[in-house]
Amino acid sequence: MFETRYLAFLETVRDLRPKLHRYCARMTGSSLDGEDVVQDALFQAYRKLDTFDDNRPVGPWLFRIAHNQCIDFLRRREVRRRAEAEVAVPDVVQAAEATGQGVGRAIEHLVLALPPKERACVLLKDVFDYSLEEIAELVDSTVGGVKAALNRGRTKLAALPVGTAATSERAPANPDTARLLSLYVERFNRRDWDGLRELISADARVVVADRYAGGVAGAPYFGHYEASTVPWRVAAAEVAGEPVIVVLHLRETGWVSDAIVRIGLSGDRIVSIRDYTHTPWVLASARPLGVTDQ
Repeated sequence: MFETRYLAFLETVRDLRPKLHRYCARMTGSSLDGEDVVQDALFQAYRKLDTFDDNRPVGPWLFRIAHNQCIDFLRRREVRRRAEAEVAVPDVVQAAEATGQGVGRAIEHLVLALPPKERACVLLKDVFDYSLEEIAELVDSTVGGVKAALNRGRTKLAALPVGTAATSERAPANPDTARLLSLYVERFNRRDWDGLRELISADARVVVADRYAGGVAGAPYFGHYEASTVPWRVAAAEVAGEPVIVVLHLRETGWVSDAIVRIGLSGDRIVSIRDYTHTPWVLASARPLGVTDQ
């Protein structure tokens, strides 16, 4: 019953989904993190439906919830980053990975250089064309505060050198991660489900965007792939420097990327699987994919 009602809610906001994802992806700096934030925001919105005034437009309401989720995400990431920095003394400085384009061509790729409030105001005004009053309500500020944040943000962006690119906050590649993902790909493609489960922690969770969330143990996740009538395979890939799994289906033109799967690791075990099969805008925003096993 819950799933039916939730899917009906998602159908209602279907046209807003790609726009929400675009905003959250730019706020978090990651297509995949952005979708995770959207998922959390939509679930929160669904739980608050009974208190929502139907006379109000749903778009600004959802954007405000998504914006607050983004701010919470950024705060948690900053706390984690500071904690890791306190205990880690790197031997070398890792080069930042370019994921964006020049100022003149794609301002939304450069807003990661801004603090969260300025980032949000520039995105909402210069990319999504919200009014100053609407932005003030979304970011819990005043029109004057929004104007000031816009001015600061635009000034900082204009001062960036031509050709500046957004930077990735991903950790350097770990050889153990590559090995575990390689085993995951190999066993998945052999339909060796028992061997695959040997790689997965007993309390691991699986999330299929818009469809399922729960423990891997007893979940129908692998069964859906096994029962698929469309020829498929998986391959190791990268999205903005992050190792992921890409699901490929055989079409008339050959193997085509249809979905991204994000694997969470802890030590030598998989602790989470996030499958973005039902969110094609994530795949579109993540291109080009660096597929390494095709």
